[in-house]
Amino acid sequence: MLSSVPSLAWADESLVEWAQRRVEQGLIKPLADRENGHFSRARPMPHERRARVLQATTLVDKSGRQFVPFAIDVRYGGEWQQNDIVGCVYRGSGNLFVKRGEQYRSAAFLLGKNTDPVAGVCEAAPPARS
Repeated sequence: MLSSVPSLAWADESLVEWAQRRVEQGLIKPLADRENGHFSRARPMPHERRARVLQATTLVDKSGRQFVPFAIDVRYGGEWQQNDIVGCVYRGSGNLFVKRGEQYRSAAFLLGKNTDPVAGVCEAAPPARS
């Protein structure tokens, strides 16, 4: 599930900073490393990628696990294209998931691993009724 980087937040690091760092280290850097020097008939590599954390607080899925949604924007020339990749990072584990079609998969999918969709991840549970 792409959790090779420790996921514990540093004491002086905000949730947004932690999530952004996790996406950069766990997805943006490995994507850039994988693309460097590879010829492919796929779309060209972006000149730059940036992670955006979409919410400053955690959401909770149906299993009670906390996650933070993110988006990765790409730049091929002068203009940024938003939401090239969307997904979420889980607070306790640091696991990254990305959306493909209507389903979420482990972010390892983007790095060439064959992963199955994972039901229920990155989907906020409805608020509890009082």
